[in-house]
Amino acid sequence: MPHHKSAEKRLRQTEKRTAINRARLSRARTFVKKVETAIASGNKAAAQSALQVAQPELHRATTKGVLHKNTVARKLSRLATRINAL
Repeated sequence: MPHHKSAEKRLRQTEKRTAINRARLSRARTFVKKVETAIASGNKAAAQSALQVAQPELHRATTKGVLHKNTVARKLSRLATRINAL
């Protein structure tokens, strides 16, 4: 436990930021799962529309510092490749 006033504040800020970042990461993963299920169903049009919705959400996770930009680029590239293979 923190013993200084500033350390107590840092603890409060960290807990708040952790909760926000977890929510952002969970939201991004949910959008990726929607694309995955559309790909699994074999519906190319649904998968493409799901990817179009997921793309800005993943880029938002990058700008907020939750995911690295290369990670997002890799995920989007792999999803797009799988959709094109349908």
